[in-house]
Amino acid sequence: MSDSPAHDAPRTPHRRRPRYRGKHPRRFEEKYKERDPQRYAETVAKVLASGKTPAGTHRPIMVAEILELLAPKPGEVAVDCTLGYGGHAQELLARLQPGGLLLGLDADPIELPRAEARLRALGFGPESFTAHRTNFAGLPQVLASTGFSGADIILADLGMSSMQLDDPSRGLSLKHTGPLDLRMNPQRGRPASVLVEKIRPDALAELLVKNADEPNARSLADRLAGRHFATTTSLAATIRAALPRLNGEDRERSIRRVFQALRIAVNDEFSALGTFLRHLPACLNSGGRVAILTFHSGEDRRVKKSFESGLSAGLYIDIAREVIRPTPAERHANPRSAPAKLRWARKGRGGAVGSS
Repeated sequence: MSDSPAHDAPRTPHRRRPRYRGKHPRRFEEKYKERDPQRYAETVAKVLASGKTPAGTHRPIMVAEILELLAPKPGEVAVDCTLGYGGHAQELLARLQPGGLLLGLDADPIELPRAEARLRALGFGPESFTAHRTNFAGLPQVLASTGFSGADIILADLGMSSMQLDDPSRGLSLKHTGPLDLRMNPQRGRPASVLVEKIRPDALAELLVKNADEPNARSLADRLAGRHFATTTSLAATIRAALPRLNGEDRERSIRRVFQALRIAVNDEFSALGTFLRHLPACLNSGGRVAILTFHSGEDRRVKKSFESGLSAGLYIDIAREVIRPTPAERHANPRSAPAKLRWARKGRGGAVGSS
């Protein structure tokens, strides 16, 4: 019998996909059907119909309102300063063609390549869409590097994407046990666990008030500062134990505020937002429009004051007089849209150019 390499070669063992346990798996890793909408469209449709967001995806908020305010036209230059899953970008791109271009910015090194690949698969090539790894504070540099003096449309959605929130390995929420990280870019800066372990109680109390208006800041800071919390759930459990007199709903609000305050700190979000708002008028072309989605009062206050001062200084010709919120129908269909606030501004044609 002659030797046969085909018979002697070792076979790679077949690896089965983990069993999809039950109709409603709890662990993120088991929700692979929701994370593969093309293959499991029926499962995804059921999740959407129940008013939930499929794991690992994101539902863009107030799309119709944003499109009406920004009024994208063929041939215009637009910037999505927080590309995320590309939901808003997809709608803008369709209306910018033919001849338009959208610059997509995102600091997340994990999600940016996925969003770029998704938009490429939808037929948007480099001539209509380019991706740039930076946060919105880097907008002037991106415009300069691509040869544009300004944009006709600028959009910034300051919320976290569902892909970031749902994946416990990112450590960005308390929904599942994960590392206490909270960084948008896990390759930069220090995680929240190190911040809490190194900070003094008085500094932590100040941070909780400044970043989240937490009414129990002092007592929480005394219990949390200087301790090591390896996971999101261990921190949440300690916060609950530190507030025994509050009812369950109020305790959960405090937990969300503490996580918000720490996330803002480790990502230096307010500093980045301030830089973005200062340079925003100069980044708009004559007649340009900007829309910003915020998700907590600290962000909204900063955007509102910046737009008002820009209007007074003649940098904007018009701004939102009242905040715009999601419709009841959208809040019901997508509960994560509930805290969203939308503000807008418009630059005059031939108006002043500068920064507020």
